[in-house]
Amino acid sequence: MPLVRIDINKGRTSKQLREISEAIHAAILAEYRIPERDLFHILTQHEPGEILAQDAGLGFERSTDVVMIQIFTQGGRTQEAKSALFAHVAAALEGVGVEGSDVFIGYVENGPGDWSFGFGRSQYMNGELTVPAE
Repeated sequence: MPLVRIDINKGRTSKQLREISEAIHAAILAEYRIPERDLFHILTQHEPGEILAQDAGLGFERSTDVVMIQIFTQGGRTQEAKSALFAHVAAALEGVGVEGSDVFIGYVENGPGDWSFGFGRSQYMNGELTVPAE
């Protein structure tokens, strides 16, 4: 059920965009063992200069091919699971041509009552969907 926002600079082909999304989804599937159709990605392309991403003082440079990823998901996973996901996402993106220095991930947790998958209903709270195991 993660909602994934992917922000990138313009210039990639439709195929490259699809590969980036598929690589991220494959990493989430492998690490979190969610259903394959649990796919909610928003890809946004930006004009040059609209994404500013430095290194936070870590001593490396990013290119204009930076991929900014925000993962919104339910809380309860261990730090080890999150770290494994980060590593898997970076490796998967490297497989489609994104350098590790260009992968930035922000991870936001929330609870079952914070989601509606359609019709304005809180499916986790009303029993239409089973709350994922923590």
